[in-house]
Amino acid sequence: MFKRQSGFTLIELIVVIVILGILAATALPKFMGIQSGARAAILSGALGAVTTALNIAYAEQTSLGLASNVGITLDGVSIAMVGGYPQAWPAASYLSGIYVAAGLTSDYSIVGGVAAGLGGSTTITVANAPTANSCAFSYIAATVIGTTLIPARVGPPITSGC
Repeated sequence: MFKRQSGFTLIELIVVIVILGILAATALPKFMGIQSGARAAILSGALGAVTTALNIAYAEQTSLGLASNVGITLDGVSIAMVGGYPQAWPAASYLSGIYVAAGLTSDYSIVGGVAAGLGGSTTITVANAPTANSCAFSYIAATVIGTTLIPARVGPPITSGC
């Protein structure tokens, strides 16, 4: 009786491995682009949240008739205000300024800032960005130039390193 062998030959296995290697080499760059795009989308979401939060906080303070440096409460959270807008970088911690007003989570971090008060600023970055400040935008608190109050604003996003 002849014993029939089943299985693959060494040549067949090598051909399959080569084909899988070629497919992986062409697909990998596309998957790497997805991560970068995802981080840029996360940054865009934070930018929108911060912009909305500064406008809502300003509207809340104005509608209540409060002085420009009196803190407000949004959704049960105290927000430190300066010039009618959320502070960028409060002296004690960032947990009472724009970071908390926008509802940002641990997906974002504050990477430096200028002291609290008029003219304060901070940089908000995506926490898992490949390099620091490469996937970020800045928030500049209200500033006084001469006698003119310049409203708080958000700088353009930096997505070159996302």
